[in-house]
Amino acid sequence: MPTDTPADGAQRATAARKGGAPPSDLELLVHGVGGTTPEEMLRDPRTCRVTGDETAAVYRRADEVDAEQRPPEDREGPDREGPIREAYVWCNLTSGNSSRALWLLLLPFMVANLAHWMRPPADRRERTVRTYGLFVRLVALTLTVLLIAGACEVALDLIAWQCAGSADCAGGKSWLGFLSPENHGWWSQPGRRLALAAVLPGALTGLLWYLSNRTWSAYESSPPLERPVDESAPEAGNRPALCLPGFWYGRRIVARLRAAHTAAGFLTIAAGLTLPTTTYDREPGGGGLQDAAGWALLTLLAAGAVAVVAVVCYRGRSETKVDGELDRITITALPGAALAVLALSVLYAGWSRPGWASTGKLPGNQAFCAIAIGEGALIVTMAVCALVLHRSAPGRTPLYGLAGPAVAVLACGLGAVLAGGVAQRFADWLDGGATPGEGPGIAPPVLLTWLATAIPALLLALVALLLIFTVRVWRVRNRLLPTIMDGYPGERPDPVRTRRIARTIARAGLTDSAPWIVGPVALLTLLFGAAAVTGAWVTDQVPGRAADDAPGAVDAAAQTAQALGSWLMGLAFLMLVTWARRAYRSPAARRTIGILWDVGTFWPRAAHPFAPPCYAERAVPDLTWRMETWTRRHGGRLVISGHSQGSVLAAAAVWQLDHRTRGQVALLTYGSPLERLYGRWFPAYFGPTQLLSLHGEVRCWRNLWRFTDPIGGPIRLPDGSGPEVDCGALKDPLVYGRTPEHPLPAPILGHGDYQADPVFDRERAGLLARLPEQTPPPPQEGAAGQMSSGRSSG
Repeated sequence: MPTDTPADGAQRATAARKGGAPPSDLELLVHGVGGTTPEEMLRDPRTCRVTGDETAAVYRRADEVDAEQRPPEDREGPDREGPIREAYVWCNLTSGNSSRALWLLLLPFMVANLAHWMRPPADRRERTVRTYGLFVRLVALTLTVLLIAGACEVALDLIAWQCAGSADCAGGKSWLGFLSPENHGWWSQPGRRLALAAVLPGALTGLLWYLSNRTWSAYESSPPLERPVDESAPEAGNRPALCLPGFWYGRRIVARLRAAHTAAGFLTIAAGLTLPTTTYDREPGGGGLQDAAGWALLTLLAAGAVAVVAVVCYRGRSETKVDGELDRITITALPGAALAVLALSVLYAGWSRPGWASTGKLPGNQAFCAIAIGEGALIVTMAVCALVLHRSAPGRTPLYGLAGPAVAVLACGLGAVLAGGVAQRFADWLDGGATPGEGPGIAPPVLLTWLATAIPALLLALVALLLIFTVRVWRVRNRLLPTIMDGYPGERPDPVRTRRIARTIARAGLTDSAPWIVGPVALLTLLFGAAAVTGAWVTDQVPGRAADDAPGAVDAAAQTAQALGSWLMGLAFLMLVTWARRAYRSPAARRTIGILWDVGTFWPRAAHPFAPPCYAERAVPDLTWRMETWTRRHGGRLVISGHSQGSVLAAAAVWQLDHRTRGQVALLTYGSPLERLYGRWFPAYFGPTQLLSLHGEVRCWRNLWRFTDPIGGPIRLPDGSGPEVDCGALKDPLVYGRTPEHPLPAPILGHGDYQADPVFDRERAGLLARLPEQTPPPPQEGAAGQMSSGRSSG
């Protein structure tokens, strides 16, 4: 029999619409944390990519690629009565290539970037809001300096200065023999050894610049739909920020910050070369020309530091318009000038100084103390700004508005663990069997040892918190046990089944207690950090040596904490590397850490340019463009259906739509963290006012949730319209025991497989019924658009 061509199908579809048949409906599915395949989302092994690339794309069932070109009765498959289904697959934006596992090593930068978005809600035009953002950017800058300073500590101090300058250490390592003073070679002078070792931190800075620049070109280059916004209008400051056309387009700010942080890295290395060299040149007998060159370099370093701070402070994000301009002079000249200063420092350090010998340690202790004190002062100032903002607009915000400063403390703590862990392990390896810092051998700065000593106490506090929450889960489970059977009347009780359901619900409730872990851990980290800085500054000795005159029990405790902390700090770095690799090779491991990772990389890089890239700057424009172009081309109704993190992407995309398109779009969310996580931790962007605004702007919205879900929850709109959005809690498991429809025990689904619940199809159909019936586009435009769609699909 002859088969229809696409043109025949398009003509029949057009004829049907002329006869009164409405346009096709579409369901756009967006998956959540951990990713999935289009085959699983569409429940069909035969799928085709409609639009997109290998990184993120829209898929359909092979039978529905040209569904708009055919009358509804010609569709095949079990979903022929429902809307056409599309799956937007974005998991490769955060996973995919296993080399991206190295992004996990940038975890401190990602956490610092999160602090920018955790401010309490307020009019974004307020000066306090801008001040808060400024201090977050400065904290992020200190993290870059800390990481590069840690690399300098390993390369310049431990290897080039201490080990290569010691005949015992260098003699046992053949790869360091040419640097040993015993050989009297050209590289044996301390300045030349330092200049050669500067290649390592310089390469690290270059690698960070390269990764940021490459991801900037790929992720921050997706153009959003442009709509003019009058920021001077009185109501503009109260509009949700996610409505603004430039929110998901951060090319300019990321380029500026990348230039500043790259320059800061080069200047940190230059300071590590210049300061010890000028110290020697100022000693009696130093050369006058060398001394003058040293002062000139110090002046250039100070000027470069002022320029870096000025660039970071000058401006933040521009969200009210799609700002495509680039400050090309800044992004080129600033890192170029810093690299030139570094080159001059290398030449200056390589100047011949025959009488110079490396003894002791480089002045790294003072540098790390200065960084720690600066971070503490900036975080305290951030906390003051956050409290002022919280008092002006109190709400359901964790830690009384101090979530941002608390997360900034954790970012600095993670940075110290990374820098200190590498230094501790390198010192231990170079020093052989000796304990670093306990003798005349190889030793890292005293402050890093003090920080390591505090880690066992911090871990004990964390274990105590976990025990408290374990007891809490046990008590909640026992309280729930008598109520479980109320949801399954007529069923025969099974104690094991009942306890399993109650335990799942109790564990799911721990998500709401996360502030009671983050807050105490951040406070203890800040206090222990302050104590470590004080101890290192006052005693200038490692804790084990500083406690020699203390009673025996105190001395033994200090020695034990120092040794254990040194190993734990190094182990933390190794575990981070191991988990990084495993997270991108094992789906189970990825799901374990996927919540934090996908939340952290959802937000644009507003504070730290070396953070992992923001996948939403690609995903949100993708979804917005797809909804706008499909509704304009085909004139049908559309339900965007988001699970878990996909519901956050769906909401962000709906916010970006124009008024005409929103009138044809319904929002269906399930397992959604919109209020439970984002609304609490990011109240300025997903708080009650913002979610209420979304409810008023979208035509209709329904949210599905379960008590057993540890991530999703109800939306809880504040004006009493919550039942219009929130469906009642879904029953989980669907049945308690065995039934004719479920002869095997039904699983407890928790956060997954919401589409298996019969309520899902009913709610989706209800949303489509609430959308107004649409008229097809003009025949010429519709036919041409359909034919174009068919050709692009093929």
